[in-house]
Amino acid sequence: MYEIILADEAKKQLSSLNTGARERIGLAFERIKVRPHKFTKRLYGSKYYRLRVDNYRIILVILDTQLIIYVIEIGYRESIYNKF
Repeated sequence: MYEIILADEAKKQLSSLNTGARERIGLAFERIKVRPHKFTKRLYGSKYYRLRVDNYRIILVILDTQLIIYVIEIGYRESIYNKF
């Protein structure tokens, strides 16, 4: 089972969301702990992956050798891809 680590920026973004969105994202985190590659897609031409939860996107890095999922950013789908 993978360990999920949130970057400081991702923690801020998660805490700013409403309660329903936080709960759905939390359930998605529990789901990807077991098999992250089943629920994520790799961003084209990048080392990052994305996880889709409703209209939100979660940008993350999957380190298979260490069993770690590092969450970089959480944001609304229209604005999250501009950075990556």
